[in-house]
Amino acid sequence: MKALFRGAMIYDGGVMKKADVSFDGTSLSLSVDTSAPVFDNTVIIPGFCDVHVHLREPGFSYKETIKSGTLASARGGYTCVCAMPNLKPAPDCRETLNEQLEIIRRDAVIPVIPYGTITYGEMGERLSDMESMAADVAGFSDDGRGVQSRDMMREAMLRAKSLGKMIVAHCEDNSLLRGGYVHDGDYARAHGHRGICSESEWGPIARDIELIKETGCAYHVCHISTKESVEIIRRAKAEGVNITCETGPHYALLDDSDLREDGRFKMNPPLRSPEDREAIIEGLRDGTIDMIATDHAPHSAEEKARGLEGSAFGVVGIETCFPLVYTGLVMPGIISMERAVELLSVNPRKRFGIDHDAGFTVFSLGKKERIDPGDFISMGKSTPFENAEVEAKCLLTVYDGRVVYSEL
Repeated sequence: MKALFRGAMIYDGGVMKKADVSFDGTSLSLSVDTSAPVFDNTVIIPGFCDVHVHLREPGFSYKETIKSGTLASARGGYTCVCAMPNLKPAPDCRETLNEQLEIIRRDAVIPVIPYGTITYGEMGERLSDMESMAADVAGFSDDGRGVQSRDMMREAMLRAKSLGKMIVAHCEDNSLLRGGYVHDGDYARAHGHRGICSESEWGPIARDIELIKETGCAYHVCHISTKESVEIIRRAKAEGVNITCETGPHYALLDDSDLREDGRFKMNPPLRSPEDREAIIEGLRDGTIDMIATDHAPHSAEEKARGLEGSAFGVVGIETCFPLVYTGLVMPGIISMERAVELLSVNPRKRFGIDHDAGFTVFSLGKKERIDPGDFISMGKSTPFENAEVEAKCLLTVYDGRVVYSEL
C-alpha cells in the first residue's frame, strides 16, 4: 500500500505546512514516490485521542464491542480512546478491571485506556478500590451518574490526588432533573416535553470547584453544554484552579431548535439553547474548553426507536467527529485547523498524560459527503447528524507503524 499526498497540509510543530508527502505502507516521508497513487487536497495530522467513549464491554456487547468500537475509532482518525466505566461489571476493583483489560488486550485495534469508577458500582455510596486500579486507568469517573454527595466527592478527590490521578466528573444534580429528557427551553415548552434545567449541570461544577480549591485535586469536567458552565470554568481557570473540560461536537453545532421527535436527538446532557451553543463556541475559541470528546454512546436500534421521551440517552459520534468539526468550525473560520488538532489530539494527550506515539491520520478535504449511519463500522447507528453534508473523509489511520484503517 503506497500513496503520494500531493500538496498536503501537514501538522508540524504546532502549525500547518504544505508539502508533498509519500506513504510507503508504514510511515511518511517528504520524498516523492512517483510510482504511488496520487491524492490531492489532503490533511495529515496526529491521530486523535478521545477521552470519553463508551465501548460497552463487558456487559453490553449487543450495543458495541471493544473490537467494533476501536475499528470505528480508527475510521474516525483516532489512535487512542479512553473507555467509560458504566459497564457490567463496573471496573470498581482490580478483579473487575482485569475483566475489561483482558478484552482490550484481545480485541482492541488501537490503544484503549479504561477509567475506574469513583464509587462501587457507580452507586455513590462508598469509594471504589482506587489504589488497586490506579496504574492502569486514565482516571476515575462515575460517568452516567453524578456524585451527589459533597462529602463523597471530597473524599474521592483526596484519594485520587494521593494516587496522582484525575477525577473526571459527570456533573449532574439528580434533585433538579424532575424526569426531564430534553433541555428546559423553547422546544420542550412548545412540544409538551419535560425539561432538564441548566443548573443541574453547572451547579455541581460550581460545588466541585470549591472542593478542588480545598483538596488540590486535578479535575476534568465531562461534556459541558451550558453557558453558565463555560463561564464558571473560565473564572476558575483565571483563579488558577486545576480544572479542564470537554464538550461534544453536537453542543457546538446544534441546539434545541434543531430537535426532532426522534430518539437520535436524545443525549445527556441535552442539546441546549442557541445562546448556550454560542457560549460553547466561544469557549472553544478562547481556550476555556480544552478538548472535544465525542461521548460516543451506542445503543441498539430498538433502544433508540422510542422517541424523545422513551429512547435511551446517547448518540454515536466517533466516525463523524472530525468531518463535523472541519465542516462546521474550521471551514467557516470559527477555529483554525491548528486549533482543531489541539482540541482533538494535542490537549487530551497532554492533560491525561498519554505519552505514546499518536501515529497519524489522513483526511481528504473539499468533497461533499453525506453522513449515512448505514456505513458506520460502529454497531450504534443513532446520530443527530444523519444526512448532514460534510467535506472531510478519512483515507488512512496509522498507529505504531500499523495501518488500522485505510480507504486508499
